[in-house]
Parts: sequence; C-alpha cells; structure tokens
Amino acid sequence: MTTSSSTPNPTPRARTPRERYREQTRAEIKQIAVGQLATGGVEGVALLRIAKEIGMSGPALYRYFASRDDLLTELVVDAYQSVAADIQAVDNSDVGTSVGDNSPGGRTALHALATAFRDWAVAQPHLYLLIQGTPVPGFRPPDETVAHARAVLGPFLPVFAEGRPSSSVEPLVAEFSRWLRDDTAVAAWVEQWTGLPPEEPAAAVALTGAITAWPQLHGTVGLEAAGQFAGMGHRPATLLAAQVDMLADAFQLP
Repeated sequence: MTTSSSTPNPTPRARTPRERYREQTRAEIKQIAVGQLATGGVEGVALLRIAKEIGMSGPALYRYFASRDDLLTELVVDAYQSVAADIQAVDNSDVGTSVGDNSPGGRTALHALATAFRDWAVAQPHLYLLIQGTPVPGFRPPDETVAHARAVLGPFLPVFAEGRPSSSVEPLVAEFSRWLRDDTAVAAWVEQWTGLPPEEPAAAVALTGAITAWPQLHGTVGLEAAGQFAGMGHRPATLLAAQVDMLADAFQLP
C-alpha cells in the first residue's frame, strides 16, 4: 500500500458572526472617512463625527480604530493597494525584462503605465493627495508604506530595463548602481520585477528610470489632482504625455 507524503490544506475556519460584523463595521467606518476626506481633506477626518454618522458612541468606535492615526494608516495602505492594482493590471507583456531582449514596446508601455497612474489619481484625487500630497502634521506613515509604494513603481522597472540611458542620465545611473550594491532590499525589489541581479548594468538602468519616473508623474498628476491647472488652457493629459516622451527619449526607449 502506498501513502501520499502530501498533506491536504486545512479548511479555512469560518468567520464567526461577531467577526463578520466587526469587518463590516470597520469597512463602513473607512467608507465614511473616505467621504470626509473627499469633502474636507485630511483635516476633515474626525472620529467623533464618524461615530455620530454611524450611530455609535465615540468610545465604541475606538474599539475598531484605536486612534485617528490608525484609521489614516489603513486609508493610506488601501490607497496604495488600489493604485498598485490598477497599474499592475496594465498589460505590458511584450516588454523585455532581460539584458539583450529587444522586444518592442518600451515607450508605449511607459505611456500605458503613466496613463493608468493618472487615471487613478484624477478619479479619486482625495486619496491621491493623501498618499502623495502634503504630509499630515504629526502623522507618521507605517514602515510598510515603502513596500506598497514599491508595488506602484514596480511595473515601471522592466520597461526601463531595456533602455539605453543618454549621457545626461549616466551620472544618475552610477549613483543608483551604488544604491543597488548597498541595499539588498532594493536589489531584491528590482530583481523581482526584472529578473536582473544587481550586478547587471541593466538593473541600475531600470532602477534609475523607475525612480526618475516618480517625480515626473507626481509633478504633473499632483498639480492636476490639487486643481492647480484650472484655467491654464491645456489638457493635463497632453502635458503628461509630453513628459513621458521626454523621459523615454532620455532612456532611448524604442
């Protein structure tokens, strides 16, 4: 008689009614907080007002979120996960991710990622400004925010891995190459998205491009989300497309 060495996966434990109620209440609290964020900015998020709207006492609400900072932390994490999901849903499967891969599409892929980033931000500017706007006084984002931010930038790495940086970008590539060598977490992040070990020159190019794309995107998208382009006579999408092309030119993307 033969026996299998594999162990069946245990059946997930069913949530109790109390657990389901707690999850539903937490979700409702966050939904109301997002509404307050949309109408009054971060300053408009108030736990006592949320408690009143949801029909519970202030002390009762603190059983779900210990403080306003705890609530803001979850909103920040949710926002990062949402924008990361939209960007990672962009199909750039034709982009090369290894040294010597001449697959076409780098420039087109970069435009697609930038558009997804902007589309998410303009659809919910209050959430964009929460994670990318002026820091909230006294609020320190959780350490895990770095991982969530990298999930947003990750899809940009394989796009730039096929780039050939121009002379104006080469000094920056050299600096990011040192960062790759010195920071194992960053090196692992780049390798996760590109398959490139840190000693490969293309890994530093990929990192340089992704980090350079961040302020380029945030500059235009952040100003649009904050309403700073109102009445200026141009379409923010056109400005962003021009910036993306200039960035693609700097890395000589096909």
